[in-house]
Amino acid sequence: MEILLDIIVPVFGIVFLGYGVARFGLFSEGATKGLSTFVFNFAIPALMFRAMATQDFPEEVEWGFLIAYFGGGYIAWATGLLVSKYVFKRDFATASIVGMGGAFGNTVLLGIPLILTIYGDAGALPVFLIIAFHSWQLMSVITILIEGSRGNRQEIWQIPRNIANGLVRNPIIVAVLLGLAWHFSGFELPKVVDQLTATLGRAALPCAIFAMGASLAGYRIGGAVLGEATLMTVLKLGLHPLMVFLIGHFIFDLEPLWLHVAVIVSSVPVGVNVYLFGARYTAGDAQAATAIILSTTLSVATMTLLLSFLGVR
Repeated sequence: MEILLDIIVPVFGIVFLGYGVARFGLFSEGATKGLSTFVFNFAIPALMFRAMATQDFPEEVEWGFLIAYFGGGYIAWATGLLVSKYVFKRDFATASIVGMGGAFGNTVLLGIPLILTIYGDAGALPVFLIIAFHSWQLMSVITILIEGSRGNRQEIWQIPRNIANGLVRNPIIVAVLLGLAWHFSGFELPKVVDQLTATLGRAALPCAIFAMGASLAGYRIGGAVLGEATLMTVLKLGLHPLMVFLIGHFIFDLEPLWLHVAVIVSSVPVGVNVYLFGARYTAGDAQAATAIILSTTLSVATMTLLLSFLGVR
């Protein structure tokens, strides 16, 4: 009950508040887009810049942490792809999108707020490492799978350039890199910069969660694809965090904080980018939209159980 009241209700309550006001027309689509732009371009970059500029770093990168997180994700991805293709008899592109739903979570809009709510600044470094590798890596894989299956070799050769362009234009990644550069320069963060980024950073968490909820109002549950959407939900909320825990705990023996961050972030709902890629390639977009709604709703219960299992207080 303490976990439910102290963590789940404050975070997911804002998600469903955002969904409710947008669903009933009290918060327009334009307002949602504007709030999302503020979150992605200003609030979260300020939060991550300050965290990286003032963070105490370990002497070595926790490669076991990254292998556990992404290894678990790719196991879930492969499972979803194979089940969709051979059980649901989908084409390879659609099956790839279904598999992606098992690995690609809402790490920015929900992962960051959850981790910082639970662990504060101590959780900033591990969640940053996941974000630094998350989007560009998983997006590269889905592009290669779909373009390769459709024989678009020219698109595949353009992937490195597209990745580089995406990184340079991503305000969150740029803020993280600038924060790292400032940290390793050895200079103390000026007081005015520290206060400015701290103020913007405080706005990041509630605004990000609210924007996520409001954006969900644009999706609908489709009955014809409910089976695959359920599969994506089970993979994202169940298999992904389970594999991360098994790999991180039994193979790499990660420190509790790092293990817990990896497992919690891996258990967030299906990310919106899965739907966007499905819509781009006209493959699996209905499955992804349904899975986003379904996984977000069910994650209230699964996250409560997970935090209890991990002993979060």
